[in-house]
Amino acid sequence: MNTVNDLDLRQDVAVLTEQLMNINSVSGNEQELADKVHAALLEFDHLQVHRDGDSIVARTTLGRDRRVVLAGHLDTVPLPRTDGARGTVPAQVIDGVLYGRGATDMKGGVAVQLALAAELTEPKHDITYIFYDHEEVAASKSGLGRLARNSPQLLAADFAILLEPTNGTVEGGCNGTSRFVIRTHGTAAHSARAWMGHNAIHDASQVLRRLAEYQPQTINVEGLEFREGMNAVRITGGVAGNVIPDHCEVEVNYRFAPDKTLEQAEAVVLELFDGFDIERTDGSNGARPGLDQQIAAELISILGQEPKPKYGWTDVARFSALGVPAVNFGPGDALLAHSDDEHVPQQAIRDCLSSLRSWLG
Repeated sequence: MNTVNDLDLRQDVAVLTEQLMNINSVSGNEQELADKVHAALLEFDHLQVHRDGDSIVARTTLGRDRRVVLAGHLDTVPLPRTDGARGTVPAQVIDGVLYGRGATDMKGGVAVQLALAAELTEPKHDITYIFYDHEEVAASKSGLGRLARNSPQLLAADFAILLEPTNGTVEGGCNGTSRFVIRTHGTAAHSARAWMGHNAIHDASQVLRRLAEYQPQTINVEGLEFREGMNAVRITGGVAGNVIPDHCEVEVNYRFAPDKTLEQAEAVVLELFDGFDIERTDGSNGARPGLDQQIAAELISILGQEPKPKYGWTDVARFSALGVPAVNFGPGDALLAHSDDEHVPQQAIRDCLSSLRSWLG
């Protein structure tokens, strides 16, 4: 049986990734993995280690002129429901490719963080390594958000990288995200006498029609093209098979470019659904690209690839809100995240480690 401190941070980073993937850490179930990460980091004298719940921060304190954050979340989305899906736990290795939950999102990135934390005793910049819980759920539960509230000094830095999957290139900034519930109201009646009531589900068709006719924008922000999107993601209503429904709710997710604040994004949605009962239930600002920093230019030069926009929301937005320029850079294809076929080439993880080692070493 494994002991709590059985993570070998100096082994092949692809093997370390597999070891991390074999620990089920679906959101809310991060403690086992957090315990192992915490214990492993405590073995290194060059790191100061702090823990807040299931979030761990490890820092070098060498008095360098600049400090860099490398951050990644420990949790994953739930395991696939499909029988025989490869994107599950434990991991599988097939022809040099790691299959399993967290392969791209984002245990490959976390393994790179851990390998660097163990290896870089004298980096050119001071480094803060952040491993946090509850990223894949509502923003109010975020371990990174909790760290920002409880110990904001631990997040202070000149630049931050979130090791989300980017296929090995830098993705600047990120779209913001917001969720709304749009409610329609009717009058209940026996379905045999439908004329005595008013069907709230039928009224929801007007919400869906407006969504279908909506044309999402592509917006240039500091040279990067951010694609927006607005979609219905859930619909609920009705009480029984013989009752005209008196209520219906349509949940809408709006992904908006970082040229807008959360409030400006809300105004877009309120205008589109004028006349409906609507409530914003969740939301997070996006982040403008953090590519105007010299330290970012150095990383881009090492990679030799043109930076791209990050379409999905990531925690670069939290760093941006704290005044820390931040980008996404990590192994794996973001299009595979959350899929039943989630996978990452082992070599992509090694390449990511090599690039960051060259940049920081």
